[in-house]
Amino acid sequence: MIKTKKLFLEEAELVEALKSQKKVGADALYEMYAGSLMGIVSRVISDTEIAEDVLQETFVKIWNSIQQYDPTKGRLFTWMVNVARNLAIDKVRSKDYRNHSKNQDLENHVNDIDETRNSTYKPELLGVKNLVQKLRPEQQIIVDMIYFKGYTHVEVADELAIPLGTVKTRLRMGIIELRKYFK
Repeated sequence: MIKTKKLFLEEAELVEALKSQKKVGADALYEMYAGSLMGIVSRVISDTEIAEDVLQETFVKIWNSIQQYDPTKGRLFTWMVNVARNLAIDKVRSKDYRNHSKNQDLENHVNDIDETRNSTYKPELLGVKNLVQKLRPEQQIIVDMIYFKGYTHVEVADELAIPLGTVKTRLRMGIIELRKYFK
């Protein structure tokens, strides 16, 4: 097993290496701060893939904007945290991110929608149709017409020539009776 030596530079050395655009500066920057900055970005963006993209943008921005860093105004890490946080916030506010989030939500629910759409209600497979046969004849016919044949309450009342209230009462009593089998 090969052990690699961790790259570490003092803050002043790191800033100088970055300002001079030396490879050692970029390597040390990543080695020393990738984990911390990823933590900052991840607090704003929960999607790991997008957070990693923002982290990469953060390092590019630090590399390109290091001349703007002023050591008299604060530590390098504080400045980098602000860069990372601002890029993460900008990403969340972007139209691209909102569209991605909407698409992700849709992709996550496609299977649910597909299963719901393709599944059909088959009461005979549940044994409900057999249980309806145990109801009183006047309840049986109404439950059968409404739930298995698709009649409306008004259509059942017209077809059987009975008042609408009677249809609703018999239906309700039939449902109460059926519920007893499912307790």
